Amino acid sequence: MPIALFALTLSAFAIGTTEFVIVGLVPTIANDLGVTLPSAGLLVSLYAVGVAVGAPVLTALTGKWNRKHVLLSLMALFVAGNILAWQAPSYESLILARILTGLAHGVFFSIGSTIATGLVAKEKEASAIAIMFTGLTVALVTGVPLGTWIGQNFGWKATFLVVSALGTLALIGSALLVPNNLKQSKPATLSEQMKVLVQPRLVLVYLMTILGYGGTFTAFTYLAPILQEEAGFAPSAISLIMLVYGVSVAVGNIYGGKLADKKGPIRALTIIFSALSVILFALTFTMGSKVAAVITVLVWGAFAFGNVPGLQVYVVQLAEKFTPNAVDVASGLNIAAFNIGIAVGSILGGAIVDGMQLSDTAWIGAIISVAALLVTRYSGYLDKRALSTANTANNATSA
Repeated sequence: MPIALFALTLSAFAIGTTEFVIVGLVPTIANDLGVTLPSAGLLVSLYAVGVAVGAPVLTALTGKWNRKHVLLSLMALFVAGNILAWQAPSYESLILARILTGLAHGVFFSIGSTIATGLVAKEKEASAIAIMFTGLTVALVTGVPLGTWIGQNFGWKATFLVVSALGTLALIGSALLVPNNLKQSKPATLSEQMKVLVQPRLVLVYLMTILGYGGTFTAFTYLAPILQEEAGFAPSAISLIMLVYGVSVAVGNIYGGKLADKKGPIRALTIIFSALSVILFALTFTMGSKVAAVITVLVWGAFAFGNVPGLQVYVVQLAEKFTPNAVDVASGLNIAAFNIGIAVGSILGGAIVDGMQLSDTAWIGAIISVAALLVTRYSGYLDKRALSTANTANNATSA
């Protein structure tokens, strides 16, 4: 794999740490700032909103820029956002910092995915995306548990200071390792960008992504409170459990890429969404036991992010077929869809915590995952029908 992929992975690690570390700090921030758990959970949602806005809009606006210059600008914005979070004097200023950082995140993973697929042979596309997204999973393995530990022992602001230092290292790494002559597609016109928004097959994939992530984040946003209040773990144990979860995610992400390469995106996603539905439903009953809760979280991690390579390579494949002049924009919208799912899931989780019980986040998340599975199967049916129609037409022509 080209060395540029590893530079992307380094940046993804820093970005992944700042996105997901908040999950382990929700109770800490809520106590320190004197806000409710759902209000602290809103920091997950609003970050995701920043990503959802930044991914399509800023990807389109920077379409004519040199790809390396875009990457370096994004990492500079990322560092600035985390420094602001470190210095945030209030809940409102922390929200502003999270949204600002989210804007950088959205564009990074949008152009990063298309750069990754452009650097390798077609049969290795899903694996290339998986390697880049490994930065996210390694962040879950090391960055998030470490950031949670730092936040619990030195204050949550110290976590963002460390993350800004990680971002600075990633910025230097990108400057040194990413080539200047990256492949750049012709910028899409406004009409071509609009076609992405109204192309039914692409909209269907975005719905798969939103539901797939919405289901997971309905429960995942409140994982720390679940482990403390339902399973009975001490706050000091949360970082260790996040470490276990992250190791599982790292394995699942790589396996998800290989599964998508081997079986194709639809079959891979069918397996992953089916497993997620079962695991989230099971969590409703296992979270009351320390041992059972940890085992369930470990299995959950293996599937929670394994859908990323399949979903991303699937949207690129369909965009190349239906909107070939706007593949970057289509990819950016899928990154937006990931984060719309995260925002909707975490907001829904907050509403459930407010009006129901913490344990209800799991089975409701399972129902949403089942919906993702049904949409995935329908998209696969449309693929088969289109292939059958094309074969019939070819046979008629050759006859």
